[in-house]
Amino acid sequence: MKTVATRFAPSPTGPLHIGGVRTALFNWLYSKNKGGKFYLRIEDTDKERSKDEFKNQIINSLKWIGINYEDSEYIQSDKIDDHINVANELLKKGMAYKCYCSSDEIEEQKKRAKQKKIPYIYNRKWRDKSETDAPKEIDPVIRFKCKVEGKSILKDLVQGNIEIENNTLEDFVILRADGSPTYNLSASVDDHLMGMTHIIRGDDHKINTFKQIQIYDAMNWKVPSFAHIPLIHTIEGKKLSKRDNASTLDDYSKIGIMPNALRNYLLRLGWSYKDKEIFDLDESIKYFNLEGIGKSPSKLDINRIYSMNEYYIKNIDENDLFNFLLTYCETFQEKIPNLAQKKIKNSLHFLKNKAKTLEDIYKNSKFLINDKVQIEKEDNKLLDETAIKIIKLFSDDINKLSDFNRETLEPIINDLIKNNNTNFKGVGQPLRICLTGSKFGPGIYDILCALGKEEVSKRLSQIR
Repeated sequence: MKTVATRFAPSPTGPLHIGGVRTALFNWLYSKNKGGKFYLRIEDTDKERSKDEFKNQIINSLKWIGINYEDSEYIQSDKIDDHINVANELLKKGMAYKCYCSSDEIEEQKKRAKQKKIPYIYNRKWRDKSETDAPKEIDPVIRFKCKVEGKSILKDLVQGNIEIENNTLEDFVILRADGSPTYNLSASVDDHLMGMTHIIRGDDHKINTFKQIQIYDAMNWKVPSFAHIPLIHTIEGKKLSKRDNASTLDDYSKIGIMPNALRNYLLRLGWSYKDKEIFDLDESIKYFNLEGIGKSPSKLDINRIYSMNEYYIKNIDENDLFNFLLTYCETFQEKIPNLAQKKIKNSLHFLKNKAKTLEDIYKNSKFLINDKVQIEKEDNKLLDETAIKIIKLFSDDINKLSDFNRETLEPIINDLIKNNNTNFKGVGQPLRICLTGSKFGPGIYDILCALGKEEVSKRLSQIR
């Protein structure tokens, strides 16, 4: 039995879309599950729109989320001669023909179809005409000679059997007038040359699949198995596009979503295994199958992504979480000084509380990173005479302490509450504002212990 081989084939004409990442993930997991191989093909034949920056973003995105591929990238533009050779072979076989219709003729056909409210299908004018009738001033395109009778059935591994009438497929162009190959020709030739056994892609490619199978049959190539995945929609039920917010991996890494969490979310987006929600990498490979993919579109839900990320923040090893945090801060926020790193690492057990993203942890950590406290304008208004008095009393009391920990701090705060006829918030809030610059943040005992007696005294002395 032939080793399973799958591929992901994006065009570098824009950043890699989240739907594309899920397609790559499903292909990769399927190959891994079957002990096969997964390849990356860069479909860069659109020279005007293809850019190296997008190619690099695609490669880096796959690397970030943990998808690795065999060998180096397969570059489609390097194989154009192979695509053209196949087009010429199809001509010789009588499975393709030169079409001399002018662009005006094609536009007229499209206009008539629109008026009749029917899908446009090229009228096959040059399918059986002799080239002796060809106008000399027009460079022809080459069209594939599609079947015009009967039906074709696609045995889709996700959608089940899909049937179409052959006469609904037009004789599609495989070589343009300038001699360049079109998508359906190039994709078919490349998949054959790469030895692909399974083509797993979005269900917007179903018609392309019927066209490509006809090319395979015409060339007497072994047809791969096909699986079409329903597309990802927005939460409102619209098709997700590159113009939507949070549509690329960069959008998620910037706000501190971790790769393992996003990979787990994308795995579950349209795929299920029993009632299991959390999958580590080994489990993802072990349990993934095409039977678990649903037939309906999935909705991208940012709240579910936050929830998944929060789960990973709470449950992964704190050393791993710390390393993720450092990388995130250095990439998107600031490089953390060594002394602050130590404080953050020792305080991670509470800094991660209620954090949904690495950005939340970073914000919770800023009081440990910044030596100087910048109190927000609205919070400064809360430091009234009573608050200042409590801060002074607290500062005087802690200077008498030889041990600085929760056990020694609790009696001081309890006495301040009792003696000043206030509550825990009345003591904790002004202290938090003075020590961190905001009334929001970690618990007051966590802040005090993380900073230590000397730093707490220093910060409080600046208020008096």
